[in-house]
Amino acid sequence: MDQRKVTLTIASLFVSAAAVLSPTLVSAEPNKKSAKVIQSGKASWYGPGFHGKKTASGETFNTNEMTAAHRTLPFGTKVRVVNKKTGKSVVVRINDRGPYAHGRVIDLSRASAQAIGISGVGAVELAQL
Repeated sequence: MDQRKVTLTIASLFVSAAAVLSPTLVSAEPNKKSAKVIQSGKASWYGPGFHGKKTASGETFNTNEMTAAHRTLPFGTKVRVVNKKTGKSVVVRINDRGPYAHGRVIDLSRASAQAIGISGVGAVELAQL
């Protein structure tokens, strides 16, 4: 093999590797549907003492699922919850009623709260999907 072919082969390998390894600019939330913000306020999480018990919708509460309690949204509604502090978001399914604490707009399951970095109470925006 002559020197020119070797050089071209090596160059094409570098180009191919660069194409595969180069970072691509993607959204932090791929496939994020544009949805209108329906509510802003404080979110908390619940779970201790409720895990395994019936929710208002009649299903068994599992603190490890991506679910939440809301006062008025219909059961089964999917909502994107965005932590205003971190920008992280999670999609939850409404399966319970609440929160009953003053000033809160949604109660998240433990797993949902952890997914967006809420360990107590946090400021959130809700968008119905």
